[in-house]
Amino acid sequence: MKILIADAFDDSLPGRLAPFGEVTQDAAKTAEADVLLVRSKTKVTKEYLEGAPNLKLIIRGGVGLDNIDVQAAREKGIEVKNTPRASSIAVAELAMALMLTVPNRVLEGHNGIKEGKFLKKELKRTELYGKTLGLLGAGLIGTEVARRAIAFGMRVVAHDHYISNHALADMVEDDDELFALSDYISIHLPLTPETKGMLDKNAFAKMKDGVILINTARGKVVVEEDLAEALKSGKVRAYATDVFYSDPPDPSCPLLTAPNVVMTPHIGGSSKENLLRIGDNVVDILKKWKR
Repeated sequence: MKILIADAFDDSLPGRLAPFGEVTQDAAKTAEADVLLVRSKTKVTKEYLEGAPNLKLIIRGGVGLDNIDVQAAREKGIEVKNTPRASSIAVAELAMALMLTVPNRVLEGHNGIKEGKFLKKELKRTELYGKTLGLLGAGLIGTEVARRAIAFGMRVVAHDHYISNHALADMVEDDDELFALSDYISIHLPLTPETKGMLDKNAFAKMKDGVILINTARGKVVVEEDLAEALKSGKVRAYATDVFYSDPPDPSCPLLTAPNVVMTPHIGGSSKENLLRIGDNVVDILKKWKR
């Protein structure tokens, strides 16, 4: 069996996979691979699959599968698996870090000091304590965010089309109710035809004035042009994101010049511990896989 590691995983993974067969990170050997390992960078399109005629299994180290043409893979008899549980803690911790960065004015304070400005009086902080966090999506990652938000004294409400009851969050009837209640909204949705562009000018209009949005899910859930306008008007107080329409964002992305935007370069799943957990999951999948 030939295993191609196409994206960045923990450095120990090639050695851990050696008992299963020949392991390579050479993209020139795509046509020879029986098993393909990807994260977010590699886009496994129909065209990509045409160049990988021997593929029998694709493993995506992460939660979603939107960078893989699952239908095209299945038509070719290729199994597609992922590691949804591995990344929950890493992504939840980043969501909380972004949520804390904005009200604590961390970037303004840091940049001010580097520029010779000691903005002690100018920068007024606000607290998470007593605020309401709305979760769009209450699955594995959303649950971990809820756990941490409650520890900060936040009330947590959530809406999820697939979940009616939740141990940590108060479930609301629909997105509109969540928008009306939430001081902070954290997005934990897959990218589907239903969720693509769901946060547009109409959605922003239903939110509280000064709402803060955190996105560690998928960039295309948001309409960037509408969000940029909402940030300029102050309707949305701030947007903290780890995800974009593309990695990296196109230079024309309106969020690059919009006010009150905090960005990280899609590092939600990149903790050292998470990469090791993903490796554990990959090994388990290969042990159980029926070749």
